Amino acid sequence: MTLYDESIESIINTYNTVVKGVDSNALKSNNQKGRTYGGLIRATKGKLQEHITHSLVKIAWKELGGKESDIDINSKKIHIPIQQNYLNKLIDEKVKKRIANNLQHYTYKLSVDKHIYIKKKFVMGIECKSYTENAMIKRILVDFDLLTSIHKDLKCFLFQLESQLTGDYANIDKATIYGSRSTHTIMSYFNCRLHIITLLKGERTIDKPIHKNFKPLSKKSLIKAKNILKDNLIEFL
Repeated sequence: MTLYDESIESIINTYNTVVKGVDSNALKSNNQKGRTYGGLIRATKGKLQEHITHSLVKIAWKELGGKESDIDINSKKIHIPIQQNYLNKLIDEKVKKRIANNLQHYTYKLSVDKHIYIKKKFVMGIECKSYTENAMIKRILVDFDLLTSIHKDLKCFLFQLESQLTGDYANIDKATIYGSRSTHTIMSYFNCRLHIITLLKGERTIDKPIHKNFKPLSKKSLIKAKNILKDNLIEFL
């Protein structure tokens, strides 16, 4: 796959080529290199979703009239500093003193799949998944909660090919997506606001993976996702 596709039609062509060929390619690599078949399938689908997301962001920005030089998409690690009030929770005075004397060294390096910088400002983070279930949502929300602790206005997105979140996330033709009870309940415990975008119609079925039971990626779905991105990027022109 190239760095990104420059049109909706090109994204669909890439999707069709990758999904329809991933099974035979994984079997071939498994036989030749000893790599696990399942791991290759998962990795390929994950990279495909990252590629689609990257492409949609670039297309959205271009359609808004944004300058190519103003946008940067990367996944460089961001240092999350330790919170000083954490020291008040520590009982062992030796541990507390050691940390207090070296606060600048206590950080956690974190990244999500796509960091969108406009004019060198980190404005949007996007996690890319071939599918998501609620157990995975918790990890995604933790990451975004940490990022928004230092980037207060960060826009947080999850782009998934398929949904396994229940509710109506997979009913992508609906004007209003109400989500699922369990997902909304989990999200209510976090400070960040997560936008969930699903690209393929129909809830994911474990025994019917898309590389064996092909699901088409529609132009309508991609345009909807692109327009949501445009609505969230326009303020940064």
